[in-house]
Amino acid sequence: MCRLISSITLLAAGIAVGILMQPGIAQQPRNPALRLNHVGIYAKDFDESMRFYTQTMGFREAFTINDKDGKPTLAYLQITRDTFLELAPATAERPAGLSHIGIWPEDLSAAVAALRQRGVNVADPRTGATKTSITNVTDPNGIRLELLDFLPDSLPRKAIETFPNGDR
Repeated sequence: MCRLISSITLLAAGIAVGILMQPGIAQQPRNPALRLNHVGIYAKDFDESMRFYTQTMGFREAFTINDKDGKPTLAYLQITRDTFLELAPATAERPAGLSHIGIWPEDLSAAVAALRQRGVNVADPRTGATKTSITNVTDPNGIRLELLDFLPDSLPRKAIETFPNGDR
């Protein structure tokens, strides 16, 4: 229960920061235009969580990826034009709670190079299930930071491009 409360608190803080930050405003010489894009959580009850976030919170379901048996492996729920909640079912290997934080640099290659210059062990980006270029860094607390770049045909890019006008 404590972990769930911590995850929800972190989610709320991340959403607030994502809504308040405009792309480029947080640009600093050491961090080439980093912005919060999404928070990933593992849900103990995927269907209940989907109903909560879409019906109660009003987030738009941007897309869901299913396995070969038709069971959801992850869903992106759109909060603002370029801020999402990534929801995935919890398993024995992936307990309910925070999965990761998605960071969207203006230039993924430059961000990876800058982190490597600072001694961070970061793998070359790979293309993930959402057709997004991603790599991961782990913070001192063991939290995975997913650095990403939306390729032209990526599912998140399509969601951003089709987000209703007039919404944040």
